[in-house]
Amino acid sequence: MTLVVHRTVAEFRRACDAVRATGASLGLVPTMGALHAGHLALIDAARERGTTVAVTIFVNPTQFGPNEDYSRYPRALERDVELCRERRVAHVFAPLEREMYPEGERTRVRVSDLTEGLCGPKRPGHFEGVATIVTKLFAVAGPCTAFFGRKDYQQLKVVERLARDLLLPVEVVGRPTVRDADGLALSSRNAYLSVAERERASALPRALSVAVRAFERGERRAGALRQPVEQALTEAGLRVDYVELAGADALEKIADDEAVQDRAVLAVAAFAENTRLIDNVVLGEDPPPLPEIAP
Repeated sequence: MTLVVHRTVAEFRRACDAVRATGASLGLVPTMGALHAGHLALIDAARERGTTVAVTIFVNPTQFGPNEDYSRYPRALERDVELCRERRVAHVFAPLEREMYPEGERTRVRVSDLTEGLCGPKRPGHFEGVATIVTKLFAVAGPCTAFFGRKDYQQLKVVERLARDLLLPVEVVGRPTVRDADGLALSSRNAYLSVAERERASALPRALSVAVRAFERGERRAGALRQPVEQALTEAGLRVDYVELAGADALEKIADDEAVQDRAVLAVAAFAENTRLIDNVVLGEDPPPLPEIAP
C-alpha cells in the first residue's frame, strides 16, 4: 500500500471520499504527531476493524494556553510519516495552520458540563480548542470510525458528546491507555522528562494501582480512595494539579464524603518540574496500571 501525504483540506477530503467510493470504510486516528506506541496501537485497532486507515497530524494552536508548550511541542513529521508507512496507513493529513483556521475565522465549538471539572478549570479554553479542531477534522474526513486513547479520558468523553450532539456520521472508539514498562502512560510530553523526573513520575501509575486494588477489596469511600493518591504523588516530589473522582460517563465530581458507585474515573494531573502529566483509571472497569501491585 502506498501512503499519500495530504497538506490541504481539499486533497484530504477527496481522498476520504475516494476510500468510501470503493465500498471501504475509513478509520481515522487524529494526533498531534510525535507518534509513540500509544498512537500506533490506535492505528493497529483501526486496521483490525478492517478500515482503510488515515492519520491526521496537526499541532492545534487553539488548545494551548498562553503559558503552555505550543512552541516547543515535539514535531517530527518525517519520522511520523515513516512510522505510518510501516503500519500500512493509507493517508496522512498534515495541514498547515491556515488550512484548519482560515484567515478571519471566528467559530469555536464548546461542550458544556463535561468540561467543568478535571482539566477544564486548570486549562481555560483547552477543551474548546479540542472540540473545535476535532469537529473540523470530522467535517473534512466525513463518515468514519475515529479512534482515541483513554489516557485523555475527559477529551474522549467530550469528543463522544460532540459527535452525538452535532449528529456527525462518526463512530468514536476509545482504546485502553498504553503504558511503558514502569507503568507510566505514554505521552509525547514524556520526552521532556529527565531521568530523575521520570522516576518521580512513576508514582502516578503506582498510586493509581493502589487505588484500584483498594476498590477491588470493597473500598467505596471517595476520600479513602482519592486522598492516598494525592499524598503519594506529593511524597514522590510531584506538584499536584488535581486528584479527582468523577462519574465515569457524565464526569460529575464525587466529593470525599460521598460513596463511589459501580464505576468512577479517578483522574490525576501533576507536574514533574515543568512537565504536566495526566493519567486515570476507571474504577470498576480498568485493571491496575501495575498489575504486580499487591492487593
